[in-house]
Amino acid sequence: MPINSFLYPGAKFIPTYEVANSCRFNHGDSPQLHKTPSGDGNKDAWTFSCWVKRSLITDQTGNYQGIYGIYVDGSNQESLHFVSNDKLEWQLYQSGSIVGQLTTNRLFRDIGAWYNIICSYNSAASASLRMRIWVNGVEETSFATDTNPSSGLDSFMNSTNKLQIGMINTTNYAAQYMSEIVCLDGTAVTDATNFGEFDEDSPTIWKPKDVSGLTFGTNGFYLDFEDS
Repeated sequence: MPINSFLYPGAKFIPTYEVANSCRFNHGDSPQLHKTPSGDGNKDAWTFSCWVKRSLITDQTGNYQGIYGIYVDGSNQESLHFVSNDKLEWQLYQSGSIVGQLTTNRLFRDIGAWYNIICSYNSAASASLRMRIWVNGVEETSFATDTNPSSGLDSFMNSTNKLQIGMINTTNYAAQYMSEIVCLDGTAVTDATNFGEFDEDSPTIWKPKDVSGLTFGTNGFYLDFEDS
């Protein structure tokens, strides 16, 4: 399903870039995509971006829903997900402790909207800039939990551990549509404009951009969900 059919119903202007495909993750079917890199990439500087539309299955709204997850074992994992109260949470859990976490105060309950969610990780940055989240072009700054990782802390992203899309840990699956999933290995973006834009025709609506020219690095990837 094209992103633009949700973002711009009845639009009078044709966007400069249109997304034609998405992937449906149906919670009841235990969906996931996964990749296990053969070698380490850059675990200290990277960016993950995706477009997400929460499911119309109302009995799933309010449950944990995974966007991406890296599960090593019960004491070591990393994930981006919607928590049970519909907040967005990005968490790094290592050696049995939370070492980095952003949990928004904002709630994400609009099951008719697409959200472009961007996570930028840079362990060499100053403390408050090591984990950053943007939603639809605007950086999130109000958090219920804001725990900064220590300087130089390796994440699990771009490691040789399995990366799962649409699932976290071993049980929490997605109930949502996802599109334009991007991972940049070695690049921690400092703004959202690599992935979207506001334009003069609709200055308050965040629109997708062509991401095919970005630098993906060793373990980076771009999922456009086109058929072969």
